[in-house]
Amino acid sequence: MLADTQCRNAKPKDKPYKMPDGKGLYLEVKPNGVKAWRYRFELREGGIVKESLFAIGGYVTAPRGETLEEAQARRAGGSFTLSEARDERAKARALVKQGINPAHKRQLDRIKREQEGATTFDAVAKEWLAMKDWEDATKARRLNMLERVVFPKIGTLPVKSITPAHVLDVLNNAAKKNGLTVAAEAKRTMSGVFELAVSTLRADADPVYPVRKALPANKTQHKRPLDQEEIGQLLRDVEGHGGRHETIAAFRLMWLTLCRPSEAVEARWAEFDLDAAIWRIPAERMKKRKEHVVPLPRQAVGMLRALQGITGHREHLFPHRDNRSKPMVTASFRQMLNVLGWGGKYSPHATRTTGSTRLNEMGFASDWIERQLAHTEVNTVRRTYNHAMHVIERAQMMQAWADMLDTWKTDGNKVIPIGKAAA
Repeated sequence: MLADTQCRNAKPKDKPYKMPDGKGLYLEVKPNGVKAWRYRFELREGGIVKESLFAIGGYVTAPRGETLEEAQARRAGGSFTLSEARDERAKARALVKQGINPAHKRQLDRIKREQEGATTFDAVAKEWLAMKDWEDATKARRLNMLERVVFPKIGTLPVKSITPAHVLDVLNNAAKKNGLTVAAEAKRTMSGVFELAVSTLRADADPVYPVRKALPANKTQHKRPLDQEEIGQLLRDVEGHGGRHETIAAFRLMWLTLCRPSEAVEARWAEFDLDAAIWRIPAERMKKRKEHVVPLPRQAVGMLRALQGITGHREHLFPHRDNRSKPMVTASFRQMLNVLGWGGKYSPHATRTTGSTRLNEMGFASDWIERQLAHTEVNTVRRTYNHAMHVIERAQMMQAWADMLDTWKTDGNKVIPIGKAAA
């Protein structure tokens, strides 16, 4: 067995040489003066006994007065005294007896440490968000929610250490300060983040699941279809709002075409052929990543021709109030609706639900309606063979829809027999 004096006084030679300590451990002295601990062992792999080498680390003498924390840091850096090298040999021998290669075990431990270094909740959440095939604006809104509601509570915690109690605290706080809708969004988002963490072995379970029903259901019917009277009242209220002309125009375009709120506010002039009364929304701006052709009723064409004199020289139909090179944001709709007293009763997303419901009542073909809403056919056979865009039929349908909107807005509380619109 070696003595520490021998290790400390070993001098380099022209070629590397070994100083055995026993049980496979030896000190290798290299020509450049480096002294390194090595452990030689035999391991059966695939029925064959193979000899392998495990590099423990470099030789060092412990500094005088070294603290426990300093010694741990030194060993983490790969420097070991004689007695510490023997301890590492004992650990390695125990692994070999279990059929485990200590070099492979150390490599796995390193990978786990690297993963744990990037496993705070906020790191995994941003990774999850980056993987989503969403519009940049959608990602920005979701990140904003995380930064306001979730990260202050659990953002810096290792994702593996977060418990259902942590999640429940986030949800209760969100419901109290931001409402049930935001709390529900936080719950869905956190569950998605934990799903990624579990699938990448950075967490053992989704702590959202045990508390998923802890909050009362959100009873606000933001997406229920509006009836005729409500549609008429909403359109009259918006028309008399007196706010930004661009906000009102974007809102009208959304209702006249039943497009998504983001598709309306981010519309570009290059997408429109007003002579042909067609709006082609490019694939990158669509939820399903497919170009969507939207027929425009006369009311929409007239409104947009008038708008050209105001914003036609810019890229977007509805420029942002503060930065005219960017489009307005959907939050402008919510702000307007809150001022008008419609907040909590209706959200812009309910426009499409309303349109679908009323167009079906008006007797139009469901294929036309689904195509207008850019929905994907659920039936795979129908989706394969039904490639028709029904542009002509949809143009007739949307003209009838626009005319009916005018009627509901003009006639106030007078109920119009809805089935007659399709005639």
